[in-house]
Amino acid sequence: MMMTKMNRNFRALSAGAALTLLTMAVPSAYAATPKDTLVEGFAFDDILSMDPAEAYELSAAEVTGNTYSLLVRLDINDTSKIQGDLAESWSVSDDHLTYTFKLKPGLKFASGNPITADDVAWSFERVVKLDKSPAFILTQFGLTGANVTEKAKATDPSTFTFTVDKPYAPSFVLNCLTATVAEVVDKKLVMQHVKPVTPSADNKYDNDFGNGWLKTGFAGSGPFKLREWRANEAVVLERNDNYYGTKPKLARVIYRFMKESSAQRLALEKGDIDVARNLSPTDAAAIEKNAQLTSTSAPKGTIYYISLNQKNPNLAKPEVQQAFKYLVDYDAISKTLIKGIGEIHQTFEPKGMLGSLDENPFKLDVAKAKELLAKAGLPNGFSVTMDVRSIEPDTGVATSVQQTLGQAGIKVEIIPGDGKQKLTKYRARNHDIYFGNWGNDYWDPHSNADTFTNNPDNSDAGTNKTLAWRNDWTTPELDKETKAALFEVDAAKRGAMYQDIQKKYLDASPFVFLFQQTEVAGYRKDVKDFKLGPSFDTNFVWPVSK
Repeated sequence: MMMTKMNRNFRALSAGAALTLLTMAVPSAYAATPKDTLVEGFAFDDILSMDPAEAYELSAAEVTGNTYSLLVRLDINDTSKIQGDLAESWSVSDDHLTYTFKLKPGLKFASGNPITADDVAWSFERVVKLDKSPAFILTQFGLTGANVTEKAKATDPSTFTFTVDKPYAPSFVLNCLTATVAEVVDKKLVMQHVKPVTPSADNKYDNDFGNGWLKTGFAGSGPFKLREWRANEAVVLERNDNYYGTKPKLARVIYRFMKESSAQRLALEKGDIDVARNLSPTDAAAIEKNAQLTSTSAPKGTIYYISLNQKNPNLAKPEVQQAFKYLVDYDAISKTLIKGIGEIHQTFEPKGMLGSLDENPFKLDVAKAKELLAKAGLPNGFSVTMDVRSIEPDTGVATSVQQTLGQAGIKVEIIPGDGKQKLTKYRARNHDIYFGNWGNDYWDPHSNADTFTNNPDNSDAGTNKTLAWRNDWTTPELDKETKAALFEVDAAKRGAMYQDIQKKYLDASPFVFLFQQTEVAGYRKDVKDFKLGPSFDTNFVWPVSK
């Protein structure tokens, strides 16, 4: 009787009060979560911003994917297809240069403001002019601060036209428009929060386009709206009653920051959370044995890798790069640390993607690695540091690699930290070795091929901060081949081009690809229709009920 009364009162609380209670540590008391609220345990220490023009982390992508709308979305039931979101229809000119989108009628933002083609155009404009990390997804089509208002414009309140600089394969262009950077923001609302700034190298314009406010604010039109983000504490989403599609069944979704897999499993067993998102193989197996719990999994387009910064003269030696690929105990990692949550994958295009190459030529071979190190003039090895996010399986895999590298004389000091710290250091090119993961910006093979090969300005002042740039590496020939694949309309031929690039990458590159993620989530059996998508921005929570 007491529990029933508590739950009824709990459901009546505001989202803010509910968040306060849900994030309090009460290990001795069982408190079922409210029926209208989904609570997920999730390690989201990588979030730096919630502004779609700036957010470039996997966890942020999940939040904005549930709170913002796009012109078009990936069809998660068939990733070879695109479906309309805000766009009711679209057409491509015969020369493959102009894309015309017709918006659905009667659309509204969460604020109540109408959604018009001018909002779409301004969303593109602010991305290009802010020129934050994900901006290249749009600027690669020839958009600049000087031409964006002409190349991406509203021709009437319901029609948006986008003109690209070259006749790319239309599937590539449309796939790019499913990226979170292309999410549409409420111009009228954001303009109320624009602040004047002094033009600088980071922003050539006299205002911040509302970026300061949108880092933690919200101006979207998705199924949910962002109520609050407390760094390393909680993210709270509330149902958007102005959403034009099927309304979410839940009133709110709360992501509780929980870093440890064991803590998530314990909270799930107690009923303190409904979903556990960062489970180790051991905890995932334990959940399967609990009659009140179940789990789901989905192959993700997320690749885990080690990158070697070419600023370090030892790591810049080709023989050293190849030696690293023979100093990973892939079999042991597969059987223990990533069992059920990943599979060995040694190329940059994930399985399920056009152009994926299913070849894993490397095995642990210390003798071969030592030969390569001797050829590099380093027969006794060397000392180096490795930056690693303090989360599993990252820490465990990094420790395994540290041990096998040591067998060849390479002494590695692991430098742990939270996701935000590691990404900030990595993006400044201040690392030796970085262990991390990479998820597609959009579901097209160019997303990964581009970031691993493209580096037009390798100076520290370079603005196209791809993974190749972050590691001070240039590969002009492979970059040329990657760009050529953009114009191949025949899917089979285009896929073969990416496979050829990956084969050459296996032979010479400063990246060691380890495995592809299988995302696993445990949840209580009263949770219905919880599914994981092929990417983090497609982990949709609006179909979920309890």
